[in-house]
Amino acid sequence: MKYKNTLQKGSVRYIVFREKKTWYAVGLEFNIVEAGDDPREVLLSLLEAIQGYAKSAKKIRARPHILNQTTDSEYEKLWKHLQQHKKPSTKRMPLVYTFGQRALVAA
Repeated sequence: MKYKNTLQKGSVRYIVFREKKTWYAVGLEFNIVEAGDDPREVLLSLLEAIQGYAKSAKKIRARPHILNQTTDSEYEKLWKHLQQHKKPSTKRMPLVYTFGQRALVAA
């Protein structure tokens, strides 16, 4: 099986959004979720968690599937919508601060 992410290279998609009064940052391929009161803080926390996750996976020589988890369908749906429309278009969609994709840096 060919994986998008390996211990040497890859990328992770992320979304920072608000539901009610809480901001969430999600790393889609790793199923990491950070929550807090400020979108910049949760984004920074997510990026640190992703870096630590990738570094730990490399350190223990984990199998690639750990870096290629199945994304929660709710987040995958939001990602696809944002890719097409660049912002949520309905009131049922959460307020999005930012979204994108970051390279995994080999440590």
